[in-house]
Amino acid sequence: MYIKRDDDGRIELVSREATPDCREFLAADSPELLAFLMEGETGKGKAHFQASDLAFVRVLEDVIEVLMDKGVISFTDLPEPAQQKVMERQSLRRRLSGLRLVSGEDEEGGVI
Repeated sequence: MYIKRDDDGRIELVSREATPDCREFLAADSPELLAFLMEGETGKGKAHFQASDLAFVRVLEDVIEVLMDKGVISFTDLPEPAQQKVMERQSLRRRLSGLRLVSGEDEEGGVI
């Protein structure tokens, strides 16, 4: 995502593509960007808390990936609902930022 900041350095405009106004890149899962996007709906304090939660979800995704990469756990060790959530997050991340949560040879099916 590309942003424009106000004179105080706060995000004031967001675009999916670089524009003359929005030239600074921020990752789609940036806590600052998530807080800005949620501000209008929930208020500042709650938005920052929710952005923190979303950033922490990313930490958990990374921990799961490391555990699987090291062979500590396998994807099939996760309960079915967790597998579905991991696959959903992988798909969303791939669409939003091109990053992959779980790597594997079967890119379309997400098989590990």
